Amino acid sequence: MLINCVVYQDGHKLRDIPVADISEYVNRGDCFIWVAMKDASHEELDEMQAEFGLHDLAVEDARNGHQRPKLEEYGDVLFTVLKLVEVRDGELQLGEVDIFVGGNFVLSVRNQSAQDFLGVRDRCEREPDLLRHGAGFVLYALMDAVVDRYFPLIEAFEMELERIEEMIFTKGNARVNIQQLYGLKHRVMVLKHAVSPLLEVVGKLYGSRAPDVCINSREYFRDVADHLHRIDASIDTMRDTITTAIQVNLSMVTIEESEVTKRLAAWAGIFAVATAFAGIWGMNFEHMPELKWAWGYPSALGLIAIICSVLYYRFRRAGWL
Repeated sequence: MLINCVVYQDGHKLRDIPVADISEYVNRGDCFIWVAMKDASHEELDEMQAEFGLHDLAVEDARNGHQRPKLEEYGDVLFTVLKLVEVRDGELQLGEVDIFVGGNFVLSVRNQSAQDFLGVRDRCEREPDLLRHGAGFVLYALMDAVVDRYFPLIEAFEMELERIEEMIFTKGNARVNIQQLYGLKHRVMVLKHAVSPLLEVVGKLYGSRAPDVCINSREYFRDVADHLHRIDASIDTMRDTITTAIQVNLSMVTIEESEVTKRLAAWAGIFAVATAFAGIWGMNFEHMPELKWAWGYPSALGLIAIICSVLYYRFRRAGWL
């Protein structure tokens, strides 16, 4: 559906216009049009294609969705895809915003996301000196808003990782820790897939061969690139930490199993001695030493108890029990 369709002139809002009037203003050189849409239907995209003269391939990508972050040039029109990553109902959700940028227009189509860009429009309208740069500055403002929304996710992931790390050395939590670490690793990779391709996209917008529409906003795109590099570095650090935490957790499992094995071996050794003595004295031969001795039975039990106690003491000192 259509959210906004606004004409700007000299950095100031001129008026809201209906879609049918877009073609009238798009041919004027003294203004630009900013259109925002959400979950646009095929018919709405076809209408925008007719009004702005958009390329068929770009419109097809916007219509189908599920594109990786990218930047493509179709003549004088840029087509940019950005991933919107958000947490809804405790689950990580992926949305998408497709942005068409021409010399005097910006069309943004947001899909499968509850995030909005009303704050971006308000911010731009409060800075008419910057909005005078036209469509290129609007593209920067939208990109900057998307990238800035990655930072809270990074902070949330880091806090979750710290919480899991604190539980690694707690006995009995190994299985839960592994499940949580792999779940966190999956979410981090989702964010990685949204950020990494975007580094290449932004790099094309502030370099020496930046598109004409972005020439006056290259410094701002460089700032977005700096934010992306920080996020990408944080993601790589988290991935390494998660891998280390998984290895430590598996090592703790091995240590716990070794401790159990040592305890079982120690008790098996103690009972093996008692069983050996009982087995020897329990043989039913007629002529056996101490067989008719009155104190033979309690002495045998005492000897077994003493030897088992000595073994228990030695195993206890060795840390096996």
